[in-house]
Amino acid sequence: MPKRYQEQLTAQIEFVSSQHNFDLQQGHGEVYLPDALSCKLPNAAKELRWQFLFPASRLSVDPRSGAVRRHHMHESSLQKQIKQAAANAQLLKRVSSHTLRHYI
Repeated sequence: MPKRYQEQLTAQIEFVSSQHNFDLQQGHGEVYLPDALSCKLPNAAKELRWQFLFPASRLSVDPRSGAVRRHHMHESSLQKQIKQAAANAQLLKRVSSHTLRHYI
């Protein structure tokens, strides 16, 4: 991880931690884990280390179990934000999340 992104990554982790604590207080705060892993580590789904670094903005119903959970940010949401950032920076070329891997 380049040093220039450490501060932003730390801020994102703090945001996720705060959001996760709020979700736990509301009776949620759990992510989906595969069956074998959820059996082996029954409390892992509620631990911060298993939460998504880029979570969805709202809770939703997991179609596999019916549980209310916060999933990861949808790819289209990320792409919209990247597109908006490129427009704000007045970039003329098309920019996607794949483009970013070549500059980091």
